[in-house]
Amino acid sequence: MKELLEYMVKELVDSPESVEITEEEEDDKTVIFKLKVAESDLGKVIGKKGRTANALRVVMRAASAKRGKSSIVKIMD
Repeated sequence: MKELLEYMVKELVDSPESVEITEEEEDDKTVIFKLKVAESDLGKVIGKKGRTANALRVVMRAASAKRGKSSIVKIMD
């Protein structure tokens, strides 16, 4: 699942080499993805009124539900 998020984010940003994703297991069924991008790309990942960020979260939630888990995507400053 981390690879899916990484692929989507790298296609959105201008500097894909600065994309960093860390994966943490909160409990047996919850995975937290912490996403860091270059400061200049932060707006592209968030989008107008947070629509791009919400779309990323929806896709990740659907992909993790298929595996019987839930996921949280946090965009770090």
